[in-house]
Amino acid sequence: MGKDIYIKKTEINAPVDKVFSWHERNGAIARLTPPWAPLKLISRSGEGIQKGIRVTFRIRLFNISLPWVAKHIDYKENQEFKDCQIKGPFAKWEHTHRFHSNGASGMIMEDQVEFKLPFGILSRPFYGYAKKEFDRMFSYRHRILKYDLENHSGESKKRILVSGASGTIGSALVPFLQTSGHEVIRLVREKNNVKEGDLFWDPYKGQLDLEGAGPFDAVVNLNGLDISRGKWTPEQKKKILDSRVIPTRFLVEKMKSLRKKPEVFISSSAIGFYGEGKDAFLTESSAQGHCFISEVCRQWEEASSGAEAVGVRTVQLRIGIVLTPAGGALARMELPFKAGCGVTISHGRQYMSWISMDDAIAGILHILNSDIIQGPVNLTAPNPVTNREFSQALAKVFSKKVFFRFPAFLARLLWGEMGKETLLTGARVNPEKLLKTGFSFHHETLVPALRHILGR
Repeated sequence: MGKDIYIKKTEINAPVDKVFSWHERNGAIARLTPPWAPLKLISRSGEGIQKGIRVTFRIRLFNISLPWVAKHIDYKENQEFKDCQIKGPFAKWEHTHRFHSNGASGMIMEDQVEFKLPFGILSRPFYGYAKKEFDRMFSYRHRILKYDLENHSGESKKRILVSGASGTIGSALVPFLQTSGHEVIRLVREKNNVKEGDLFWDPYKGQLDLEGAGPFDAVVNLNGLDISRGKWTPEQKKKILDSRVIPTRFLVEKMKSLRKKPEVFISSSAIGFYGEGKDAFLTESSAQGHCFISEVCRQWEEASSGAEAVGVRTVQLRIGIVLTPAGGALARMELPFKAGCGVTISHGRQYMSWISMDDAIAGILHILNSDIIQGPVNLTAPNPVTNREFSQALAKVFSKKVFFRFPAFLARLLWGEMGKETLLTGARVNPEKLLKTGFSFHHETLVPALRHILGR
């Protein structure tokens, strides 16, 4: 078999020039890369999609890490651009992006991949599988492209500072903001990892030249150590608290000293603020719970309040379970559920308040653009589910069933207080402020959200 061709077309309700320029923005590659793809952008020789640009990825196949280098070989403004593999896993890869006008205000996006698998005739049985995986990937890319261009491409440009940009949410938020037309400056803690557009800081040593970096329209703070790794020893509890409070308090003090202060400060918190909520619907006005994470969230939110005192609109994001295979709870659940070994935890009646990654980052953008939103905001989907319902939905996406139950006593035995608060405690959270301010959820129900984010 010499080669094969895969083609994907999608109608988008946006002008050709707008869709084409979207692809030229920083963040476009990251935004279009599916979260399940074993692909990481390493470097590029320049910006945009002009002829001659080289892009280097690291791809992991069968647990082997390989370089994948692509070069842009053709560029026709508002018509097409093309890249081909210079080095990588394919015997041939040539990807043409075509932009077809479709009426006064619409267009058709076409991706064509001409490819050849390695190992010659031995690869013949794998061409069908390859096309299936291409369709999975490009269907995701086209959904993202269509959604972003039809919903988030007309905002006025903002200059936004982001801390925690390399975390699970931050690494999705930054390219989303960039392709929406905003300038993003990432706060980076490793000096040897500072790139153009980044800003070094060390909140524990008081190092950050915020005044010298120029004025910012907004600051988004996404710091915080993962709470779900290992038992909560006294030392681990201190790390969890300090990783949230110290950077937040430091950012606030820096903002207070600025001559021109940002318009809005969005700082992370979590729905753990509410503790055990049982079956009650919880809104932003509901009371604080009585557990370790509730107290962490209280101090975390309190640390951000100083910005409000100097006239900066301040928002505390009470974030639910963010669905993405790139990290967090879903990343740990994906493999066992795919293998048919999914479980219901304890009785399964504890509520899980979830949100798709796309709605989480779109919700943050909505808050950035909505001057009337301030104070705590529940960043969750409007339809929370019980643990049993969540497990059944995830199993359904993989065409499996749930046969097993993980007993409560074992969760307590293995993980102690952490197991109790993260696995056995539930909160039925309602995103009241987002709904009242007109935010439109892309994924209101669980199964479509899981199918999208997992490419199923």
